[in-house]
Amino acid sequence: MFTLPSPTRRLAITLVVIGGIGALASLLAPAVSAQGSCGKAGCIDVVAVDGLIDEIEANFIIESIDQANAAGDVVGVVLQFDSAGSAVSDARLDEVAAAIQGSRILVSIWIGASGSYALGGAAELAQVADSSGITPGSKIGDVGTQRLDEQQFGDLFTGRAAAGLNRTFSGEAAVKAGLVDRFDPTLVDHVGNLDSVETKVVKVDGREQKQPVQRVRLSKLPLQVQLMHTAASPSVAYLMLVLGLGLLLFEFFTAGVGVAGVIGALFVLLGGFGVAELPFTAWALVLLLFSFFGFAIDMQTGVPRLWTMISMVAFTVGSVFLFVEFRPTWIALLAGIAGMGVVVFSGMPAMIRTRFATPTIGREWMIGELGQASTEINPEGMVVIRGAEWRARTNRATPVSPGDSIRVVEIDGLVLGVEPEEGGAMDYREMRSNRKGEPEAQSEVQDPAK
Repeated sequence: MFTLPSPTRRLAITLVVIGGIGALASLLAPAVSAQGSCGKAGCIDVVAVDGLIDEIEANFIIESIDQANAAGDVVGVVLQFDSAGSAVSDARLDEVAAAIQGSRILVSIWIGASGSYALGGAAELAQVADSSGITPGSKIGDVGTQRLDEQQFGDLFTGRAAAGLNRTFSGEAAVKAGLVDRFDPTLVDHVGNLDSVETKVVKVDGREQKQPVQRVRLSKLPLQVQLMHTAASPSVAYLMLVLGLGLLLFEFFTAGVGVAGVIGALFVLLGGFGVAELPFTAWALVLLLFSFFGFAIDMQTGVPRLWTMISMVAFTVGSVFLFVEFRPTWIALLAGIAGMGVVVFSGMPAMIRTRFATPTIGREWMIGELGQASTEINPEGMVVIRGAEWRARTNRATPVSPGDSIRVVEIDGLVLGVEPEEGGAMDYREMRSNRKGEPEAQSEVQDPAK
């Protein structure tokens, strides 16, 4: 089978990655999902805002409001919030708030369904909307310091609402605190309570409910843009970056068609995009990248040593402090740190030794080879055979001191069975065979005399 030489293969991988970068870059321009016509009565656009308000969500909100204003038959826009905060700059958040406040048609914010959030910058946007509602179990608040420009939007958290700066309120408690206007258990309730919406009263489960006459259109990020938005969440960005760097490191020490390298490069691209979209700590990112350089040094020997220890500490510290404002979940952090520990201390060294072992004749040629103990072997340690370091176990638990000469007597997977060059079982076998041969040699010498 024809195999591309290494330089050509690397070039092919590079071209594929560049093509992937170009394709992903084209996804960064948000686009509002296609929607049907409104009809004679007009319609209400419901725009789902999930996750952190990053650059993609900020563009999506502004474009949705602009398109609704330009359509002429849209009577209102409802922003359905489930957001833990804003990851954009203060100036960009001001632009989103200005689009909400300056809209010619009504813009309302509904925090739902149950269990949703509007924290930080998302809670600030709820204050500048024409109206707002919240479901049971949903929370709003935890603003900290107001980020929206006070000269342009005023002090949004005064009186009772000031409590929302440092804590969260849920359901009806949020209404009493002045953080939202109404308690709306469902989206239909919220839309039906909007001033500019024509409604009809119907009975649902024994209670009267206002339902809009206008058509309600739901809008979400397109799938390809949603992929980039998901990559900008802390846990996903961290895991993709770590996994991608690990695959690239794996690619340097393995043969093949470069699949790991291509996937690793795409993961690094997505993870890097996510990190860039979020507030991150520069020195922690440097530590994280440095750790992989250190891992690579020891992986060349196939044995985890000092550089692996240093790099593992750097990797752990970098992982914990990479994101400060929006942290990954502890599950994601533990998965990344524990997974990397298993890979660099066990999986990757074993793979490296297997990769560079002779695949056709095995390692049987090593039996009988002489070498030197690089560490104490009692009963396990490290030996050097022909310049390469191997894990070793002493034969019959005979201890070997560092620097002593050893002989390989057996192979158990990736571990060599060794014994001292002098005083081992091999010497006694040789001595016994020599003793058996002495009488025969004497008789052969005496035969001519007879």
